[in-house]
Amino acid sequence: MRWGPVLAAASAAEAPGQAASRVPFHVAGVQVGSVARAHLPALRAWPQWLRVAAETVTLTADPGERDAALAEVHAALRAQGHIRAWRNEPFPLFDPQTGAVLATMERAAARFWGSLTLGAHANGYVADSLGRPTHLWIAQRAFDKATDPGLYDNLIGGGVPAGQTPLQALQREGWEEAGLNAAQMAGVQATAVLRLHRDVPEGRQLEDLHAYDLELPPGLQPQNQDGEVAGFHRLPVDEALALAAGTSPRGRMTLDAALVTLAFGHRHGLLPAPEHAALAAAGFMRAV
Repeated sequence: MRWGPVLAAASAAEAPGQAASRVPFHVAGVQVGSVARAHLPALRAWPQWLRVAAETVTLTADPGERDAALAEVHAALRAQGHIRAWRNEPFPLFDPQTGAVLATMERAAARFWGSLTLGAHANGYVADSLGRPTHLWIAQRAFDKATDPGLYDNLIGGGVPAGQTPLQALQREGWEEAGLNAAQMAGVQATAVLRLHRDVPEGRQLEDLHAYDLELPPGLQPQNQDGEVAGFHRLPVDEALALAAGTSPRGRMTLDAALVTLAFGHRHGLLPAPEHAALAAAGFMRAV
């Protein structure tokens, strides 16, 4: 199956019971992520806020002190080169089981701690007179992006910051990334949530990707507003799916975008029957 490498990459973290290189990270009595064992010596610099044991790290700061404590720790870890791709964006630190927000911290620190983040992506598509998708709008990321510069992406895609829902983040990104106003975004449809869990150079990415579909009129041309997109391409669906699968001469997509595009193909019956059946059984996405 040509999608095998994409699905394998989406869950390329150490298997439970074999996670020798990372230890659990706990806040308020629950595991919220994990941290590289190699970083334990650096974390011992803050005994007033972090209890560092051989097999676990616990944030002990009181609830009202957590944000400030994490901000000081993260600034120092950034200076030491342990936290990469700093964004100056506040992200929630979730209890991954309940969704409760336990603290707010710098976005880049989420991968250091392997904590849950949320993403919001929209497949912008054009359909024929019968409503069948014929083309997908694909964005190419700016070449100076902190992560995945120059790779291909969905029409709209981004992280969900503190204080926003996935839909609110998508609506904001719709204007910033593609120049789409509220009326043009009104038809967006929530479709699936995809779990991404993998080791990355910054640490570990544990993310729930909220996928949406947005049908656009044939004559609409997306226009980037924030400088984070190098350009847009309106591709026939087969070409877009090949790009997502990593078999296109154009290059490759981010893994996040590839998964969201794959889910689009699966949902709209655009995949060969064997691939469709295999993906239906894979269990990596849940409907909404």
